[in-house]
Amino acid sequence: MDRKFKRMVLDNRDEIMKMWMDKLRDLKEENYTVNINDGLYESTNREFATVIFSSMENQGATEGVEQFSEKLIHLGWPLSYITDGLQIFRRVTVDFILENADDLKGMDHIKIAFESVEDWIAPIIRQLINEYTGNWEQIVSLQRVALQELSAPLIPVMGGITIMPLIGTIDSERAKLIMENLLQGVVNHNSEVVLIDITGVPVVDTMVAHHIIQAAEAVRLIGAKCILVGIRPEIAQTIVNLGIDLSDFTTKSSLKKGFTQALEITNRKIVPLDGKTKEVQIKKIIESARGE
Repeated sequence: MDRKFKRMVLDNRDEIMKMWMDKLRDLKEENYTVNINDGLYESTNREFATVIFSSMENQGATEGVEQFSEKLIHLGWPLSYITDGLQIFRRVTVDFILENADDLKGMDHIKIAFESVEDWIAPIIRQLINEYTGNWEQIVSLQRVALQELSAPLIPVMGGITIMPLIGTIDSERAKLIMENLLQGVVNHNSEVVLIDITGVPVVDTMVAHHIIQAAEAVRLIGAKCILVGIRPEIAQTIVNLGIDLSDFTTKSSLKKGFTQALEITNRKIVPLDGKTKEVQIKKIIESARGE
């Protein structure tokens, strides 16, 4: 009986596909695909139906399922498109069998029809969802690594001077990354002074301040000096109210002031150029650009 139902479905795949696509089209606004181009939506639906029928015909073959899942991931389509599509396909297929099978007698045969369709669809559902979620997890993992690499950069700006700009919330995991990048960067760049810029950190609480103090102390232990810059008035007030002691290392309100301090620590300073000196410097830059 199961084989007979399957043959019926496969022989009438065009009609079933049309019924399925009509119902799926009506669901477009509900499964978060309303903004997808109609042409792309229709062609993807046809490909989806082809994948389902191919899997049924080839005894659950998964190659097409995997490729289709990867395509949906790259297109950024929601998982609800898959689950809704398969549920609708199940209903449409069962309805078609019940309406067109001449020898369905009693509840036992109807039950067999339902179970047959479920046996065809269940492996596809599992495979598609597993592939989809697995690909998403891999993408999210790669994005997390990329964000971590960007979340605590150490930038060399001049011999002996490096800057670490921090943006966003600092939690324990990120604080650990900051510490690792800071110490490794100080050694790699042979830094004498490190400026930690917290201008982009929205909140400095006890935990954040503790991590910063630890980082500054670690930098001192490997022979460099740490300057904390970007101390806004509200952050200064918070630090005072919390009773946090930052007296052991230099703090500045802006990166400009911190950089000036770093120059002094490394026995350098900013000297304004007179008119003649400026002209000579500009001429050298132009000659350098021309390769002269």
